[in-house]
This record gives sequence, C-alpha cells and structure tokens, in this order.
Amino acid sequence: MANLTVLSYQCEEISEDIGSIVLKEVELADPGPGEVRVRLKACAVNFPDLLMIQGKYQFKPPLPFAPGSEAAGDIEACGPECDFKEGDKVIVNMRCGGFSEGVVVDQSQVREIPEGMDYGPAASYQTAYLTAYVALYRRGHLTEGESLLVHGATGGVGMAAVDLGKFFGAKVIATGGRDDKLSVVKQRGADHVINYSLPNGSLGGFREEVKNLTQGNGADVVYDPVGGDVFDESMRCINIGGRLLTIGFTSGRWPSAPVNLVLIKQLSIIGVRAGEFGRVYPELGRENRETLYAMATNKDIDPHISHALPLDKAIDAMRLLEKREVVGKAIVTMNGYSYPQ
Repeated sequence: MANLTVLSYQCEEISEDIGSIVLKEVELADPGPGEVRVRLKACAVNFPDLLMIQGKYQFKPPLPFAPGSEAAGDIEACGPECDFKEGDKVIVNMRCGGFSEGVVVDQSQVREIPEGMDYGPAASYQTAYLTAYVALYRRGHLTEGESLLVHGATGGVGMAAVDLGKFFGAKVIATGGRDDKLSVVKQRGADHVINYSLPNGSLGGFREEVKNLTQGNGADVVYDPVGGDVFDESMRCINIGGRLLTIGFTSGRWPSAPVNLVLIKQLSIIGVRAGEFGRVYPELGRENRETLYAMATNKDIDPHISHALPLDKAIDAMRLLEKREVVGKAIVTMNGYSYPQ
C-alpha cells in the first residue's frame, strides 16, 4: 500500500479572512490498525469551519488543518484489524479535515451511508438534525399537536427543526429574513412562515402574528438559534408553561431573560448543546444517532442543499454561508462527484 497525495485546503495561520486558507498537495499516510482511508466525495460547510479559521471556535485544532467536519465518500484502503472493506460508501465524522480529496481516520469515525442516500445529503444531515432532535425531543419534549416556533428556519439547523417538528406532529411556524428563502421552507411543510426582518434591518416583528396563529396563546415551544432581538420578542409570544430552546446566537448578541416574564408565564429557558448532550449521556447519545440514521434510511430525513461547489471553490462556499445566502446546506464536492447527480 502506497501513500497518497491529495489536494487539501490548509489553514496555516489564524486569520479573520476565511480566504486565507490555501489549496495545496498533502500526503496521506497509509491507514494503521483500525484506520481507513476515505476518498471524499462531498463535505458540508458549517459555521464552525469559518470560526476555526478565525480562531473563534471552542475547538482549536493545531496548525495546519483543513476545515470540514461532515463528509461522505468511499473507503479506498483499510488498515489491519478493520471492520470495513474497500469500496464501502461511508459518512465521515471529524473535528476538521473534510475540505480535502481524502482523509485517514479511525474506523470509529465512519459508518455506512444510509441506504439510498446520495453523498451530498449524507454529508449534510448529521449535525443539523442531531441539534434539532436533541432540542425538540430530548430537551424540549415537543408533543403532537403543540405549536412550534422555529427561528432562523432557512438555515441548516432551522430547516432541520422544521422537518422534525412536522415529523413529531407539531404545528410549525417558521421565521426568516427573506421571502424567497422562506418559500422553500413553506414548500417543505411549514404550516406558516413569517418574515421577521424590519425596515431598519433588525429582526423582530413576529409577536402579533404568532399570537394570532396560536389563538392568542403563543407558541408552546420556541427553537431559537438566533438570540438577540429575536429571543427578546419570543419571550412575549410564548405560551404559559412554554419551553424556549436556546441553540445559539447568530445575531451576535447574547440576550438576557426578563425574569418577571419567566415567573409570570411559568416558562422554561433551556440550553441545547447536542454534542455535549451525547458526551454527558453516552447511551442516549448513541440512541440519538441511531434514531437519525434510521430516519435517514427510511427517507424521513432529506436535507435541502441550495449550493454545491467544487473543492477549488470551497472559499466561495464559505462566503455564501457567511453572507447568509445558503438555504439549508451548502456542500463542497470533489473527486468527480456533482450534486445533484
């Protein structure tokens, strides 16, 4: 077995400019015991990829590194004591490394692609849908017939929450900042969509419409990856006994909860960290992943991919995400793969 030279984007220094990464040839070592070498076909683009280049993410890999944590491809070489075989089509989970033509990883980091799923969706569903599943099922205890308000519904984790909300039988109200992007969310099953952008460029303007759509009660569960003004207004259109799930702060502002409303409405504000949930509760973490894998196999999960760019345009793909142009997911493709096929 010979070492393999592949093209890989390398982050050689921390920089605010995500365009500072360099596409260059790197050599992959032969896989060792329990390792596999995967010829990648697709890698999802996620916000942590950008943040790692900028040194702003909690995980800081040693330099140099390739961005990209979710990928899919074909096993082309196996080390000793490996349970896979050459030619197996697999999903690869990494902390980084996916913006490359190939990677060598431990076999615990791969699993077979769900039957009938293409490389692009296979590389796109795990992080977003795991976040939504842990939020709605494990932490939010969403039940059939409840009203679910999903903010940032045109992004990857938001669209996953819309999909799973409908799967769980909820009435889904989805918000976003652009009508053209919200039309995609409506086509995918949201019961109602609300453009929460205001004339001054801020976000808000959904309180009264949510109240009207819920017969004056407010949403039973709020899924909020946005924070800031969106969190503030959500506090005023959540039902008594409601659950406000805080996923992240893409608005750039950490909000503060008015405790008088928490008291009056007897509501719960619940933090969600899907990966940490699995680390703290490993058995439940395994159940979460197996459930999502079964849903993907049964075609209950179908990630929406709005942009697919070749590896040499990976920086452009990240800029699309940075500029909020992506609807659902963006992927980088390599080794002759194109999406859709």
